[in-house]
Amino acid sequence: MARWRALLLLILLFPRLAPPRPLVIAGPPRVVQTAHPIVGIHTRLTDEVEEWKIQRSLQMVREMGATWIVEFFPWSYIEPFQSGEFTWSHADAVVSHAEAQGLTIIARLGTVPEWARPDPDTEPTTWNYLDREHIPDFGAFVNAFVARYREQVDHIIIWNEPNLSFEWGYRPVDPAGYVELLAAACGAAKAANPDIIVLAGALAPTLEPEGSPAGLNDLLYLEQMYLAGAARHFDALSVHAYGWAFSPEEPPGPDVINFRRTELVREIMVENGDAHKPVYITEAGWNDHPRWTKAVRPGQRVAYTVAAYAYAERHWPWTKAVAMWAFRFPAPQRGYADYFAFVSPGFIPKSVYQAVRAFATGEADDG
Repeated sequence: MARWRALLLLILLFPRLAPPRPLVIAGPPRVVQTAHPIVGIHTRLTDEVEEWKIQRSLQMVREMGATWIVEFFPWSYIEPFQSGEFTWSHADAVVSHAEAQGLTIIARLGTVPEWARPDPDTEPTTWNYLDREHIPDFGAFVNAFVARYREQVDHIIIWNEPNLSFEWGYRPVDPAGYVELLAAACGAAKAANPDIIVLAGALAPTLEPEGSPAGLNDLLYLEQMYLAGAARHFDALSVHAYGWAFSPEEPPGPDVINFRRTELVREIMVENGDAHKPVYITEAGWNDHPRWTKAVRPGQRVAYTVAAYAYAERHWPWTKAVAMWAFRFPAPQRGYADYFAFVSPGFIPKSVYQAVRAFATGEADDG
């Protein structure tokens, strides 16, 4: 017994003596087998530490029949300490494993490292706070990201839900300010890869009126983006299309948040001469929390999710992808957010995963 205690003590004191973790190999390229290539999912690997879990998540995405993933690559994680000092290891792992599984990545870029924000002793800010002075720094990060993954990532989203005050650093939302950011990021991205597809928007569907401290109605915000000259600075529009308690076939209305609100967004694009630009739905879905006011029953969630993919594919030829929120969280969220997930933190597939897999792979058509 004393010998085993001594060995345990050595391992604790000298961790290098412990067996190394097995190397995770991306493996040969795979191909997604799908009958519905519009099917996508928003993965949430940003805070996933263990590489084997990144690999397993993306394997399950492929096995579900999804061809698209939306993944967040935070500027604050990749360039955390100072300008020009990059930490690419986590992003490299996500990109390499997604490529090995045959998945097309839509990379969402955003957040701000501390060094690119005001001095916290004089002006406390959140990691969504980007002032005009540091827009060129964000552009430099976008350029570096696009250059590094030129052969692997060909879609990027610039920022997330800038029509919400929280996502704009708890400042009054500013469509013209977002267009200034978009223009700088688009130019930097195209300099690294002229063929990169730059997605704008990712606007939160909301009914907030002018002057609200929380944000601004997404339809009004998009109209103001166009007035500020946004059309010249993006190739496609990212749209968030949550269904809440409504079915995916429920008609749209300017005073309603539902899946088909996307059609009202599309009308604004067409009115502003952008009918040729596609839409990518980069967040959408339903929630089946038993006590949340915006949730539906579990069976409804399953049916609505599959029906939404089918509706978009059938009626929206201008839509390239529908990426539901969210595939899996690395750890329990301890609230209603867990009920958006398709797979548990322990990789147990939920009913919605099984139903989407049957739809996407054509099993539902066969049986």
